[in-house]
Amino acid sequence: VQLQASGGGLVQAGGSLRLSCAASGRIYSSYVMGWFRQAPGKEREFVAAMRWSRNSTKYADSANGRFIISKNNAKNTAYLQLNSVKPEDTAVYFCAASTQFTAQSSEYFIWGQGTQVTVSS
Repeated sequence: VQLQASGGGLVQAGGSLRLSCAASGRIYSSYVMGWFRQAPGKEREFVAAMRWSRNSTKYADSANGRFIISKNNAKNTAYLQLNSVKPEDTAVYFCAASTQFTAQSSEYFIWGQGTQVTVSS
């Protein structure tokens, strides 16, 4: 399986953006799709995750209430809707796959290439 993230761009503070993560190849029902982000000079951090076979989700505190993770099984695509964005949301956003429903990046073994999100104030 390969993951391709897209949808990043420049957005004003308070605006919205939807990121997509298209998977090529079979996504097993046991997979968990996660989103992470990395700002310049900072470590990669967890944003959100969702089980591929169910609708179980988890969010980082910074994302809870503003971001929404979703999926379209038929399209083999996961999404991350960014709402009410803030300048501190500026980062490269990565999608990744794991078999663990976890926020730990070390448990994710398939990574997409990342898409840049820049929030202007």
